[in-house]
This record gives sequence, structure tokens and C-alpha cells, in this order.
Amino acid sequence: MTTPDSQSLLGNARIVLADRVIDRGWVAIEAGRIAEFGEGPAPRGSVDCGGDLLMPGLIELHTDHLEMHYQPRPKVQWDPVAAVVSYDGQLATCGITTVLDSLRVWREEGADDVDGQAVILAEAIAAARDANLLRAEHYLHLRCEIPMPNVVHEAKELIDRPDVRLMSLMDHTPGQRQFRDEGKLREYYRGKGAGMTDAELDVMFARRLFCKENYAEANMRAIVALAHQHAIPLASHDDTTEENVADALRDRVAVAEFPTTLEAARGLHEAGIDILMGAPNVVRGGSHSGNIAAIDLAREGLLDILSSDYIPSSLLMAALQLPDRAPAIDLAAAVRTVTKAPAEAVGLNDRGEIAIGKRADLIRVHVAHEVPAVRSVWREGNRVA
Repeated sequence: MTTPDSQSLLGNARIVLADRVIDRGWVAIEAGRIAEFGEGPAPRGSVDCGGDLLMPGLIELHTDHLEMHYQPRPKVQWDPVAAVVSYDGQLATCGITTVLDSLRVWREEGADDVDGQAVILAEAIAAARDANLLRAEHYLHLRCEIPMPNVVHEAKELIDRPDVRLMSLMDHTPGQRQFRDEGKLREYYRGKGAGMTDAELDVMFARRLFCKENYAEANMRAIVALAHQHAIPLASHDDTTEENVADALRDRVAVAEFPTTLEAARGLHEAGIDILMGAPNVVRGGSHSGNIAAIDLAREGLLDILSSDYIPSSLLMAALQLPDRAPAIDLAAAVRTVTKAPAEAVGLNDRGEIAIGKRADLIRVHVAHEVPAVRSVWREGNRVA
């Protein structure tokens, strides 16, 4: 072995590979890639990782957490580039080295959310990237609310951007999918920001039902065609029924985000569609919407990918909790749900595992009192956190 300099050799680490764990080993980095790795003491001059975990950088396919930085209070919008930089720093210190920023591609009258801002945020991400302000690598995930009248037009505004990596087919019409129980949807909106009254929610729900009836079918056909035309993977969202599973098959989706029932998850799994669930669901022990628990799907062998969704730190926490809560899943398999599996789902095959020739996107993790702390982060061999 050619001995690298001290900045490119990490030793005395518990290394999580894609298929096993090396209890004590080392990793050599050269030109931003994994050059070698091995078991036992590292060559002289290595960085001592103190027995901490060394694993691939986490890969996030669905997080709308950027919106909390851009609109930290109702009707308060922060400088978009500054919001992106703040958000990016939080992701990196949580161990996320590649992220698909989930942008809302729709406008909804009367909703006090960050909708209609996708182009602004996409341009802010690009500006921060061009100015070398970002620690993680950022791509775009276009969240398309199918019943909204202008969703096709707004998707077309973004579809030609080179950083678009995923499009999801969403429908939050009351009484179906995630919110089959309309009462849960009312609770959700009452708890957001300044909250909404029942009278305001009645108006919103009636408008959503109108849009579903009048726009959803044509919009669905157009968005699916647009994704296939541009060779962008599709994700379904909140699949609940056999009909939803059939629609996902028809539309050739690659990822099923947050299926709400065991029956739907089984149908999707049998069809070879990757199932993505929320890491907060794992950490909390259940869904905040009252749907199927992610850990129940994990125990049934129906969990492929985890997403931090709205809490970046949950991604690492959930992965490290999986082996204790689903005994058939060992540490290597658990870490795959936040590294290799999401990378492959969107065609990022150059990262997501510690293997020779792969990108040296790595994180060093110390665990105490069952809480993980990310001590160091490398992206393509460069320390970024």
C-alpha cells in the first residue's frame, strides 16, 4: 500500500460498509475518492477517529426543511440565499452530504405556506452553489400538487434545470391518502403558524375538492409525461389503496414516499418500487397523521429508504435505532437506507458506500446516551464540517 499523507488517511474507526461493519479499521482517500480501506491499525500518520463510527455521508431525497429557514415566521420571508446557507449548514452538521431540496411546485389561494416560491428558492440554491457557499451537494426534488390549477405550468418553469433529480406526484385533497381522516388534516392546519379557523378550513377544503374534480386527471397525465420526457425519476406520495398502487405502476414510479397502509406497502414492494418512510416516524415510534408506523414496515421487510422530512437530525438517529427496533436489520443494512439505497434510487451511483473508487463523502459519528453526534464531515475528501 502507498501510504497517503495524514490528511487523507482516517484510522481507528468502526467502519460501516454496505454489507458489513469493520470493528476497527482505516480508510485512505485520494483525489476525493476512496482509494483503499482495511482492518486493524492504520499506517502511521493517520487521523485518529477514536473508535467512532465512520460511514458514508447521508443522502436525503425529501426534505422541505429549507422552507422553515426561508419563512421562519408566518408572512416573514428571509433573504433566500442566506436561508439556503443556514439550511445547508444544518444539513451538513447532521451528516447529510447530498440532498434533494424538496420545493413546492404549486400555488394555493388562502394558504399561508411557502408555495409559489420554487423558482426563487431554486435560483437561491444555484447562487449559493456558484458562490461556493455550500457544504453539502444540492439537487432539486419537485413536489407537484397534482390538483392545483397551475402545477403543470410551474413544473415546466423548473424542469430544464440540470439539478432536478426527482419529481413527486402529490395530492392532499381532504379525505384521502395521508389525510383520510379529515379531522387529522384540521388538526394539522390549526397547529401551523397562527392556525386556521374551522370556517377558513371549510373554504380551503371545498376549494381543494373542486380542484381535484376539475384539474387532477389532466394534470396527472401532463406531469407524468413531463417527467418521462426528461428522464426524471418519479415518486408517488401517500399511497393508501390498491388503486393507488395500480396508479403508481401505471406511472412507472421509482419511489413510493410514505405509504400509509401495510396493504399498499406490500403491493408496492412486490412491484419492485422502493419504499421511502420518514425518519421522524421511526424516532417518534409512529406517524403524526395516524398512519402505518415506519418501524412496522421495517419489521415486515418493506422499508428501503429513510428521509428526514422535516427534522434533519432524525435521519442519522433513525438509521442507528433501526437495528434495535427491527432485529432482522443489522447496522450495515440500516445505514444503507440513508446512503446507498437513496443514491441508487435517483441514479447517483458514484456515492453512498465506502468502496474503492466511490466518492469520499464520509461522516465520523460519536454515540453517547443513545444520541449520535456528527464530529466530522468530508465531501469528496474535503472536510466541510
